[in-house]
Amino acid sequence: MLLSVLLQAAAAGVGVTKMGAAIGAGLAAIGAGIGIGKIGGSAMDGIARQPEASGDIRNNMIIAAALIEGVALLAVVVCLLTFLM
Repeated sequence: MLLSVLLQAAAAGVGVTKMGAAIGAGLAAIGAGIGIGKIGGSAMDGIARQPEASGDIRNNMIIAAALIEGVALLAVVVCLLTFLM
């Protein structure tokens, strides 16, 4: 299926570079969503097991989610710059 999409894009005059940039931006967003979801789920498990450590777990979760979001934003910006150039 992906091959047929790439062939249609090449036939329509859209460069493979632009298709790769669009796919890369989508994968970066999906990867960030999955990563933040796993962090949230693990944090909830940890808080359920040790409610007295909820403050520390929450702070670490927010820091890790912010770092993941930053990397995903950088990846999307690089992909969009590649797409526009």
